[in-house]
Formats: sequence, structure tokens, C-alpha cells
Amino acid sequence: MAELTGELCNLCNKKTLTLREEEIDIPLFGKVYVFSMECSSCGYKKSDIEPAEKKEPCKYTLEVSSEADLNIRIVKSGEATVKIPHIITIEPGPAANGYVTNVEGLLQQVKGVIQFTMDSEEDSAAKKKAKNLLKKLDAVLLGRETLKIIIEDETGHSAIIAEKAQRSKL
Repeated sequence: MAELTGELCNLCNKKTLTLREEEIDIPLFGKVYVFSMECSSCGYKKSDIEPAEKKEPCKYTLEVSSEADLNIRIVKSGEATVKIPHIITIEPGPAANGYVTNVEGLLQQVKGVIQFTMDSEEDSAAKKKAKNLLKKLDAVLLGRETLKIIIEDETGHSAIIAEKAQRSKL
């Protein structure tokens, strides 16, 4: 792993930014580079992944239908769109991160976004909708309900690593 410390942070202008680059081999996906930056002064964080080899644009679809599915590994690049129909769509953008996680980690992230939105919402109908989405996600995390996860990536740098995941061209 390569690491540079004492770099200038673009947010707080202090030399407390750490840059990291690591090459890892993900079974059934291949070698990837994991890039990250973190500022110890202001807390800024950004990460991304990039495969060592060029890939074709792709779309992965996974039906989460059991507790065991929560352990399925997900590789998401900063350029990927994540869709969970009827719950959320996460579009890529300048602040988008790439990461390696599992289905449970992704669903916990989504719960955090919905909880934050609900807490800052004043409209009671929107609050109720957010509460229902959180209940649905909790049921999925307990293996009592199903949902679909779709990842679309123009760069081909994302994957859902499971036999039951369907890969198609984008």
C-alpha cells in the first residue's frame, strides 16, 4: 500500500490530508486499485476503486431474498448508479465514492440516507413514507422481505459477485 501524508486539503487548506493507494485482488472480479483520501483536520473523506483491466459497460441485477444474500459482495465504482426500485436511486456525481461492501452494508448506507432525510423533513406525509421505507429495509435485513438491487456502470468497474446476480450489457 502506498501512502502520502501531510498533503494539502482542498476543503480546509491544512496539510493534514492522507492519500492512499492499494491494489487488491477480489475473487471472481479481478485486481482493483483502491484510492482514498482523508483529512484529519476537517474529516473530509473520498474513495474510489478502479479495475486494473479495462471493462465493458455493465448492469447487475440481484434479487435479495434471504439473510444469506446479505453477505453477497458488491464492488461499486464512483461512476455507477445504484437503484433499489421503489426505495432509492443513487446517481454518480463529483462527490460519489467507489467502495467494496456487501448487500447488508449497502442497505445500512441507504437506511442512513433515508433516516437523515426523514429527520430533516417537515412534511408529515414525507416522514411517514420514509418510516415505511425504513421498515421495509429492516424486514429485508431480517430476511422477511425481498428487494431488487440494480447497479449500472458505464465504465464496467462495478459488480455484484454472486452466481444468482444477473449480468447484462448496459
